[in-house]
Amino acid sequence: MTAPAYRRLSVEQRRRQLIEAALRLFAHSLPEHVSLDGVAALAGVSRPLVYRYFPGGKQQLYEAALRSAADELKQCFAEAGTGPLSERLSRALGRYLRFVDEHDAGFMALLQGGSVVETSRTTAIVDEVRRTAAEQILLHLGTEAPGPRLRVMVRTWISAVEGASLIWLDEGKQPELEELHGWLLDNFVSLMVATAARDPQTAEAAQRALDKEQEAGPVGDLARRLVPVVSDAVRLTLPPATPET
Repeated sequence: MTAPAYRRLSVEQRRRQLIEAALRLFAHSLPEHVSLDGVAALAGVSRPLVYRYFPGGKQQLYEAALRSAADELKQCFAEAGTGPLSERLSRALGRYLRFVDEHDAGFMALLQGGSVVETSRTTAIVDEVRRTAAEQILLHLGTEAPGPRLRVMVRTWISAVEGASLIWLDEGKQPELEELHGWLLDNFVSLMVATAARDPQTAEAAQRALDKEQEAGPVGDLARRLVPVVSDAVRLTLPPATPET
């Protein structure tokens, strides 16, 4: 990799350049395998210059890069509040999974922990991403003052997305990203329906969402695929037979 020629930049431009160089390295290497020399070489600057902007060394640079990545991840869930919920969620999920795909090793280090540069501050940054994603989804559900069951449902799905992303990377990015995307979207719908069966507030949110769904959309497709799976289970909904006397 050829380092770019040195050029004069403003303080903010230089800081941004160093963070971007660090992100490129952290994206595909574990944090403990990234050195300040490597960041300096990629940015086309000297090691002392890196220290001038990040006097805390690698730890400070890592946290700055992590904050930048976290801001990008949070933006993944920013979506206009129009159209069917499944389509909005599908676009947000697609952006999230593309980020995972493009930042594989860095994403694993970010969420799995155990890195030599992990601190309470880095943990707080990661948790902020999770909470922001959950709040964005709750906003799209359109429920004022969401209760504990609805909040737990949404945060459970966020955890499932995160866990599935890590497993997907560990499995060599198999199955295909499009299949993972569809499966996770199905998971959200299924989890919401299951929660709605026990919680009136979630049931109201689910009904509002379903009223806007299209027959040819993701939810309609899931319903058609579920029919043959559950058709044999209809007997479970019937009352027990009365024993003959």
